[in-house]
Amino acid sequence: MELRQLEYFHKVSSLRNFTRAAEVLHIAQPSITNAIHKLEDELGLQLFDRSQKKVILTPEGQAFHLRAEKILYEVQQALSEMSDYKNLHKGTIKFAAPPMIGAYLFPNIFTHFKHSYPELDLAVFEAGSLAARTMLEKEELDLGIIILPEDNQTLNTIPITREQIMLCVSPNHHLNSTAHVDFQSLKAESFIMLKEEFLHRQLILQECTKHKFTPHIVFSSNQIETVKALVASNVGISFLMNMVVHKHPGIISIPLSEPIFITIGLAWKKDKYLSKASQAFIDFLTIYARPLQCKK
Repeated sequence: MELRQLEYFHKVSSLRNFTRAAEVLHIAQPSITNAIHKLEDELGLQLFDRSQKKVILTPEGQAFHLRAEKILYEVQQALSEMSDYKNLHKGTIKFAAPPMIGAYLFPNIFTHFKHSYPELDLAVFEAGSLAARTMLEKEELDLGIIILPEDNQTLNTIPITREQIMLCVSPNHHLNSTAHVDFQSLKAESFIMLKEEFLHRQLILQECTKHKFTPHIVFSSNQIETVKALVASNVGISFLMNMVVHKHPGIISIPLSEPIFITIGLAWKKDKYLSKASQAFIDFLTIYARPLQCKK
């Protein structure tokens, strides 16, 4: 059974006239007649009562007309929906953004993207860079703005910006007026850290290992505001991106003697099928990131 046969049958049964149906469909009447004969042969049923001068549906034809109408409607809806996806009038991107990036970098990106593509939706998952990378590799997400790993054999990436990790202390902390700090001198401090799914935490722990000490971690959180509040209250020290603590009234940010830099960028799994919506975001971000890259 072909879709064309259903279309011919539906048009004839709706108009109750073979000649008129041929005119509307812009085809020769014999083509319609032959297509419907083949349809009846395939079904093993007579759809039209040919004993009458006018077109009359048999009971089987009436039932088939209702089914054909539903099928053709669904086909048209499917074509319309695919056209919307193709022309970016519809689409959802499953997207990851770690809390620190999500709070300070992503809102501006999101605003500009929605202005350019108002009919596309971003389903955003807050997840640390390590967790987001795993989700990308498992194809549970389409795209993510994450701290880019040095080893990215499984991911395609577009760098957006480079950020320095700053030591963060309270105005009442004994290091508050220090121009820069040697990481080794922090081994006796109380550390406030992000949780295990954050690449940011892994980088700091690697730095501790490099300087041959195990940090005294007094609190771990996945909430940046909680970390900042605890630092401001002098509960301990922490390490946050410069853009997060720059000009923060309750936190003193101090560069490390051996600076730690991270690259934030867009990532997606290599060889993964990309929807038109995802590709639109990649194209948008490629242009959006250029001035940010120039500033660094």
